[in-house]
Amino acid sequence: MEIYLVGGAVRDELLGLTVKDRDHLVVGASAEQMTALGYRQVGKSFPVFLHPQSGQEYALARTERKAGHGYGGFDFDAAPTVTLEEDLKRRDLTINAMAQDQQGVIHDPYNGRADLDARLLRHVSEAFVEDPLRVLRVARFAARFHHLGFTVAKETLSLMQRLSDSGELDYLSAERVWQETERALGEPNPEIYFQVLAQCHALPHLFPELAALSGVPQPPQWHGGLDAWQHTLKSLQRAVALNASGAERFAVLVHDLGKALTPEAQWPRHIGHEHAGIKPVKALCERLRVPNDWRDLALLVAELHLKVHRAEELKPATLVRLFDQLDAWRKPERFAQVLLCCQCDAQGRPEQHDAPYPAAHYLQSALAEANQVAVKDVIADGFTGAAIRDELSKRRGEVLGRWKAAR
Repeated sequence: MEIYLVGGAVRDELLGLTVKDRDHLVVGASAEQMTALGYRQVGKSFPVFLHPQSGQEYALARTERKAGHGYGGFDFDAAPTVTLEEDLKRRDLTINAMAQDQQGVIHDPYNGRADLDARLLRHVSEAFVEDPLRVLRVARFAARFHHLGFTVAKETLSLMQRLSDSGELDYLSAERVWQETERALGEPNPEIYFQVLAQCHALPHLFPELAALSGVPQPPQWHGGLDAWQHTLKSLQRAVALNASGAERFAVLVHDLGKALTPEAQWPRHIGHEHAGIKPVKALCERLRVPNDWRDLALLVAELHLKVHRAEELKPATLVRLFDQLDAWRKPERFAQVLLCCQCDAQGRPEQHDAPYPAAHYLQSALAEANQVAVKDVIADGFTGAAIRDELSKRRGEVLGRWKAAR
């Protein structure tokens, strides 16, 4: 029985990165032997075991044979006769197909180290096209390592295009698509994930709402000649620079989906695109089973970002209604999230990355003023039922009116 450290741990160590997860490969052993040694089996489709002391994962070497559609359509052979080279050959990228033995020696039968040096994401074998999930994984690795200079090898991109055009992507479950996408949104360059998906023809299959933004024009005086898709990617870059959370990055990604649905006669002004964007955001979130809190934030940003941009023009009563829509009274944290997403939109264009965004400070100050009106005072004055809300809105508007006049 031989044990190897494999995959990302070997790759990241060679890149000088912090190793987060350590996966191990066991060659020459059976499931019965592993159990006898105290390992606890957790894998169902193929044998994976947890070490009795460390709890780290140890998987038996295996081969795969395509037996159906999708990433799950495989038969596995995890017999003790499966070799290290056979196991590594089934992996996606050469940089993930290296192993380190217990003496520290690197085993690299598919030249992963050379591709690390060349900063290339290259497939291991033609079997790459048997698993549609690899399209998403390669795009995610491109997003993770773009800042280190990595690009997708041309021949690998060609295989990804073949996979996209084959219809295999249709067999990916919503959970797996969202899992890869959520992880990609947390990478240093999430925009690269979506760019690579567009390059390999996968974007229209997986994210048709985003693909529809390509080529949609926008006013050059506001967007510097970028179309709606390019502006979306720039806004996402800005979200990363501002340390936005995953939910905030997702909201920025989908904030302008309505631009693809506004009548062409209204281009490039996109009159009403914020309201038109509600339906596609809901559709995308429902299809991919996006978490509810992510969906809710995305819908608010899609619907209200233009109103936030025009904050200083709004009348006091309109400001109160905006705060009501955002539920800013009870959810100040989400209110701050919406403001950050709107800032990313405003600064997601050429020469605007460092431009001031006064709307955020203005709305924060306005909310602080309006919050001085206490519900208990309204009740103490004898208002009951629905009249409490009406009177509360009225008093808040009056406070904001005086505040605006004094500015």
